[in-house]
Amino acid sequence: MALHPITKAIRTQTVRTNEMEHSTPMFITSSFCFDNAEEMRAAFADETDDNIYSRFSNPGVNEFIDKMVELEGAEAGVATATGMSAVFGSFMALLKNGDHLLSCNGVFGSTHNIIKKYLPNYGIECSYVNANKPEEWEAAIRPNTKMIYLETPTNPGLDVIDLEFVAALATKHNIILNVDNCFATPLSQRPIDFGAHLVLHSATKWIDGQGRVLGGVIVGQKKLIQDIYLFCRNTGPALSPFNAWVLSKSLETLDVRMERHAKKCFGIATALENHLKISWLKYPFLQSHPQYNIANKQMKNGGGIVCFELKGGLERGRTFLNNLQLLSVTANLGDTRSIASHPASTTHGKLTEEERQEVNITPGLIRISVGLEHVDDILNDILQALEKC
Repeated sequence: MALHPITKAIRTQTVRTNEMEHSTPMFITSSFCFDNAEEMRAAFADETDDNIYSRFSNPGVNEFIDKMVELEGAEAGVATATGMSAVFGSFMALLKNGDHLLSCNGVFGSTHNIIKKYLPNYGIECSYVNANKPEEWEAAIRPNTKMIYLETPTNPGLDVIDLEFVAALATKHNIILNVDNCFATPLSQRPIDFGAHLVLHSATKWIDGQGRVLGGVIVGQKKLIQDIYLFCRNTGPALSPFNAWVLSKSLETLDVRMERHAKKCFGIATALENHLKISWLKYPFLQSHPQYNIANKQMKNGGGIVCFELKGGLERGRTFLNNLQLLSVTANLGDTRSIASHPASTTHGKLTEEERQEVNITPGLIRISVGLEHVDDILNDILQALEKC
């Protein structure tokens, strides 16, 4: 019987033990035993898929990977300790001295640091293209461009990039297309369906959904994933068995949660769109969004993030956060509890003004991660904080 990926994500489990459990147990162990020397030799020779060491593989981690592979429509996957280790692993396993990485300019602050501060130390050239100017992308491709990296929607500016367009460029020039799908999740957008070769997530965000654990995952073409797996196996950013168990269980409710997050977020975005204290507001499924048509083509909903620019800039951004009464002020997103952040003074605060402009971080930018509280309570807290700005 053919099953929907959502059903597979719920029903995919490790092999049931002799205890006949219904829910997958946690495999809290650093290593795994063998009945004899020959079995151990064969495992180390990659002649079998037997578990050896939890840095290499673990049944619970494998279950989480298998679920993400089903949801994203991928061939294979690898899990990592954090979202940033997934980003770094996907770069370092596939790029070498002399290669060029082309990235959209709207990226998370830590990703920006990797691209600008660390990859050049390994002889990897890096450059940005404007997420809002696709006509400039092909001209930025060099003979040594090995990978195109992008976020869509971008963090935190919610620019939406045409995956089909970029995938066609990548195919034309034989370049790996690597997509951070964290904001959309596979329940809203599947980049592989549009031609991406790799998709990665900070599983810490919507996939966990309750702000409990850290985790990352990369899925995509089997040949690329194998190289990333070997890099991670040897360098050690392994996902813990406990975190894998939490994330695997979380995937079973992802569909229900994201539907509610998106519905509430759309309502809040609509209510705030013309507020007098706001210069502009972005939400992918509002018709006012510059890439509304692209969002409707490749996304099933607009996701759980809305962002807006406060009139008055940096100080007004701080004032807004200080006057919130319900929303959490924390360095995270994708939680059951709504979260507000001011990137210019927090996640991107260590960047120079020039660097912030390079990644589209404006002084008064506010990012709201809409949780599962009653929508009226979320909106009322935002409104009362705006009135005090």
